[in-house]
Amino acid sequence: MDDHIVRATAANGTIRAFCATTRNLVEYARTCHDTSPVVTAALGRLLTAGAIMGSMLKGADDILTLQIRGAGPMKGLTVTADSSANVKGYPLENLVMLPPNSKGKLDVAGAIAPGILSVIKDMGLKDPYAGQVELISGEIAEDLAYYFTSSEQVPSAVALGVLMEKDNTVKQSGGFIIQALPGADPKTLDMLEEKLSSMPSMTQILDSGKDPEHILEDILGNMNLQILDKIPTAFVCSCDRKRVEKVLISLGKDELKAMANDGKPVELKCHFCNKAYEFSPDEVKSIIAAL
Repeated sequence: MDDHIVRATAANGTIRAFCATTRNLVEYARTCHDTSPVVTAALGRLLTAGAIMGSMLKGADDILTLQIRGAGPMKGLTVTADSSANVKGYPLENLVMLPPNSKGKLDVAGAIAPGILSVIKDMGLKDPYAGQVELISGEIAEDLAYYFTSSEQVPSAVALGVLMEKDNTVKQSGGFIIQALPGADPKTLDMLEEKLSSMPSMTQILDSGKDPEHILEDILGNMNLQILDKIPTAFVCSCDRKRVEKVLISLGKDELKAMANDGKPVELKCHFCNKAYEFSPDEVKSIIAAL
């Protein structure tokens, strides 16, 4: 199944819903960063959320950044996305090994929490919008639901899941965000809350093979669900040699001269996709000369 996001409304437009399947992009991220299973699960959840939240942006050039910084052994994660649901991200520590949690699942909360979740939206204004909340669980979905409710005053249900194969590749990944808009009938919201509370976990839903359309149908089918559109989502990194060269330039002449005099190639890697760029001593000298 191709990675995509389904956008929909329900209850006469007073509920909006987004549901994504992201197995391919999360597997690509796993191979880029060579992550352990618990890190793959955490990064996959945040990438899925980033893709969905990116698709909520209105401007073509708007950029969303989700950043988690925690006291756990993973230390943190960073994900960015654009309004076309192109997403990329990286963990601060890629090889964290922990025993399963009390439910026998990958212990994402134990790998991250306690900590802080930051949501930054660059919409081309003088200053980007930034919201920040403490992690209430470290499970990411619950933390994002808390962010939406406390920082944006939008009651939201968030579910995110990554299911791993026995060989530690990604079997399934996806999630949904469902939000109540102004004018939503309290009775409808009570019915929605009851429906969500009786559902199986996101990984169980994904393992059953259901696509985003059917997941939303199961949740909102009796609330006048209207599918608006379906858009692709993918792990897309914008790094290139010119961008990496700017990082070299930022080090300053003295540092560059020391690198050139060392006589060895300089290798820099992109944080987001881990692609390596190599600069020979002569290329470093050319950069110095251009300065």
